[in-house]
Amino acid sequence: MRLTTKTNLAMRVLMACAVNPGRILRKHDIAQVANASEAHVAVVINQLGKLGFIRTTRGRSGGVELRLAPEEISVGRVFRLLESGVPFAECFDRSANTCPISSCCRLNGALSVALEAFYATLDGMTLADLTGDNPALTRILALDEVT
Repeated sequence: MRLTTKTNLAMRVLMACAVNPGRILRKHDIAQVANASEAHVAVVINQLGKLGFIRTTRGRSGGVELRLAPEEISVGRVFRLLESGVPFAECFDRSANTCPISSCCRLNGALSVALEAFYATLDGMTLADLTGDNPALTRILALDEVT
């Protein structure tokens, strides 16, 4: 299994917000600590805002911050929402499936069970679990105070 770049980057954005509590973070700064382009970060920020995970503020002193406490953000929920439009395998997308054995293949069922187990594991994990008591992560994602 391979996560989409969008989901991977979304988790970096959320973690950056979590390790900088009470601060409004600028897109540029998040892109820098997340090792990503500002354009990709902007797309992810927009989607995370629409999904209700972060609050965005426009303008010169604008930026992003968590809308929910890290303990309230389920990693599984983030993954499910961001990965929902991406079929795990060709046979998971009925409209684009061209596999000649899909009508009798048992692999699809096994993959469905495995995928649900994957998400169930992440459902029990929160953003706080990833960021709390993680000084190495904090050193990488913490932003200097603006003076």
